[in-house]
Amino acid sequence: MAKSRIEYTCQNCGYHSASYLGRCPNCQAWNQFVETKKEAAKVSSKATPSRRMTTTGIRQPQHLKEITSTKENRTSTQFDELDRVLGGGAVKGSLVLLGGDPGIGKSTLLLQVCGELAQKQTVLYVSGEESPTQIKMRAQRLEIDSEQLYIYSETDMSEIRQQVNEMKPDFLIIDSIQTMNEPELDAVVGSVTQVKEVTSELMKIAKNDQITVFVVGHVTKSGGIAGPKILEHMVDTVLYFEGEAHHAYRIIRSVKNRFGAANEIGMFEMKGEGLAEVKNPSAIFLDERLPNSTGSAVVVSMEGTRPILVELQALVTPTAFGNAKRTSTGLNTHRVALIMAVLEKRGGLLLQNQDAFLKATGGVRLDEPAIDLAIAVAIASSYKEKEINQTDCFIGEIGLTGEIRRVTQIEDRIKEARNLGFKRVYIPKNNLKESLRQSEGIEIVPVVSIQQALNYLF
Repeated sequence: MAKSRIEYTCQNCGYHSASYLGRCPNCQAWNQFVETKKEAAKVSSKATPSRRMTTTGIRQPQHLKEITSTKENRTSTQFDELDRVLGGGAVKGSLVLLGGDPGIGKSTLLLQVCGELAQKQTVLYVSGEESPTQIKMRAQRLEIDSEQLYIYSETDMSEIRQQVNEMKPDFLIIDSIQTMNEPELDAVVGSVTQVKEVTSELMKIAKNDQITVFVVGHVTKSGGIAGPKILEHMVDTVLYFEGEAHHAYRIIRSVKNRFGAANEIGMFEMKGEGLAEVKNPSAIFLDERLPNSTGSAVVVSMEGTRPILVELQALVTPTAFGNAKRTSTGLNTHRVALIMAVLEKRGGLLLQNQDAFLKATGGVRLDEPAIDLAIAVAIASSYKEKEINQTDCFIGEIGLTGEIRRVTQIEDRIKEARNLGFKRVYIPKNNLKESLRQSEGIEIVPVVSIQQALNYLF
């Protein structure tokens, strides 16, 4: 009989300890240790085919030139925005993790995807949180009715494995990973051990049986997917479904993708009949701009391979207290403070006694260097009470000496600005040669420093 021993595991990060600790020494979280039993490893002779990893039969190292590469077998989800984030469609045999806040629309999105996929292929939707009746009610609201979509309300992984072996579905949906239970483990459902083992089992099912698996993951208060961080390392693709509770728009963002570009985004709008794709996010972000308003500048930001135009707003007012406040929504506060310091030192603006409030409209989050120039222009416009031309947009990174530095993918950015009707774009001078190919129909203004840009504008 295998010997077992007691150990304590942090539910936040998976750290193991021989004794109970109030605070985890690895992630510094309080009251996260739970008691678990660890048994010696044993090999089961009754392992099903999906529990055994297949081998290639090659036991010797191969030269790189001898290995044949094959193109991924992708299936379109019939949602262009989701296909873009996945890198062109769902890859056969991949494991995709979808995380998001409660009520954001994760189950709705996956049920709509299942409805489209089940038109031609077999889909098994496993729910550990809702009954089949609840899922049926949602499906009726979304007008989903397919003969090849199967609903299975179960949390026992042994039962799920049996159904997968019998049905051999093309797609498997697990909603959610934190409710699944591996009966062989003596651990609480949703604990680090359970989540890790269930994910490992789903990975074996995906790779051995060549089934595309979508897994829903809960999100912690800090915004990360609940469970050990190794969960994100094990899967092929990690997607985050984001959105504000008071906004109808939802953004799905690729954080990790072994079959495509990371940081790609897709946009949806939540409606009564479900999630609808937003084909042109830039138009949504710019739709409600006020004419002749100060403190507003438009930037062309790259999200993965997609250029998006976003309005940045700034409000600069004299402070009523000793220390000026710096508040931002959708922007990095440290980046804002750095740009304001450069504006004061290199641009000649007295901002140390001014409160500054900045926002990226539409609920989007921007964190790339190319947005620096637009932030600086918005701040200067609000400070000087002078408006910016409605057809101007700004691209460029600002250095600490006030120089405007080169950015990547300048041609794609200019093309998107021109397509949306902008007449003039301010870019770094070092990007001038690359931008000339896309200059037809839009004026290119190269700038060297922040002082030069402010002189042109004001």
